[in-house]
Amino acid sequence: MNPDIPLQLLGGLTAREFLRDYWQKKPLLVRQAMPDFENPISPDELAGLALEEEVESRLVLEHGERPWELRRGPFAEDAFAHLPERDWTLLVQAVDQFVPEVGELLEPFNFLPKWRIDDVMVSFATPGGGVGPHFDNYDVFLLQGHGKRRWQIGQTCNSESPLLEHADLKILAEFDKTEEWVLEPGDMLYLPPLLAHCGTAEDDCMTYSVGFRAPSAAEVLTHFTDFLGQFLPDEERYSDADAQPTSDPHQIQRDSLDRLKNLLNEHMGDERLLMTWFGQFMTEPRYPELIGGIEMDEGVFLGNLQDGAVLIRNPSARLAWSEVGEDLVLFASGQSRLLPANLRELLKLICAADALHSDNLDQWLSDDTGRNLLWELVKQGSLEFANE
Repeated sequence: MNPDIPLQLLGGLTAREFLRDYWQKKPLLVRQAMPDFENPISPDELAGLALEEEVESRLVLEHGERPWELRRGPFAEDAFAHLPERDWTLLVQAVDQFVPEVGELLEPFNFLPKWRIDDVMVSFATPGGGVGPHFDNYDVFLLQGHGKRRWQIGQTCNSESPLLEHADLKILAEFDKTEEWVLEPGDMLYLPPLLAHCGTAEDDCMTYSVGFRAPSAAEVLTHFTDFLGQFLPDEERYSDADAQPTSDPHQIQRDSLDRLKNLLNEHMGDERLLMTWFGQFMTEPRYPELIGGIEMDEGVFLGNLQDGAVLIRNPSARLAWSEVGEDLVLFASGQSRLLPANLRELLKLICAADALHSDNLDQWLSDDTGRNLLWELVKQGSLEFANE
């Protein structure tokens, strides 16, 4: 994608302008970001998803058994029959993984790294419905799909911002409104992290929220050090072979801290291990249980492709690739594989193509490493045959 071509999705801004002036900095309202928008899923279909065991869903009732009552799915078939006429919201996570047409809404966002996108959450709200004023720790694009929703934005928040006493929802105790807009189908609002916002349905409405993965510093440090620890032998320890006599045996000297920092820097600065961990971490599927591989003989796998079978990405899988020194690495649903540099175009194809078949895979099926990689991805579950 050319970063200097104006995009309808961004209201005529180029990707470069948006990233420079708005991304993680300030909100952007775009009228008719997706003109003539047609809902890829109906309210009834969304409610049907909320009945499924593998789907993460929530109901928020502003005036339930207690203020801002939260109910978690999966829900029974009659759960929606007993709800009030207004002031409630149904939220369903990762709808893009279950409804391909919702997944297609992500295509216009290709100016951002795919591995940064978390999911498309879809909400249905009755008049007055919402989840209260709150803030997110990640970027979000709010696309209005049906009906009208009033969005208000407020102050910049942080972990010290006062919240209402609520066991499940992080609702701001104070909300200082600065601007508000009513969004109609096809309109979109981009919000950077930490910005207080509050959405309220004007009528029955649906909103598509494109959220992004943003691991906290605590997550990064905890997960990376756990990963790093797998590669360090037990005999590698703090050492002070150059120690000098001490005048006070109870004092921790500065040179001891310097030795400790050197020990940490030696391993924390290993770019090969850092890239391997980061790629695996950022491609971990939201629902690992939906990545179900199959045992398949290589001959059967190859025969299927030669007979016209088509491989597609598992909707729950996440794929990315990178360079590690002179080699390449493919990240697939939390796993990684080091590969030779000559497979660069195959890795691009695997990550980007809507479908893989004998025509676009022809040159790779005759390459032992390339063919084996595709076979392993099917057995792992990140790729699957379209007719299965």
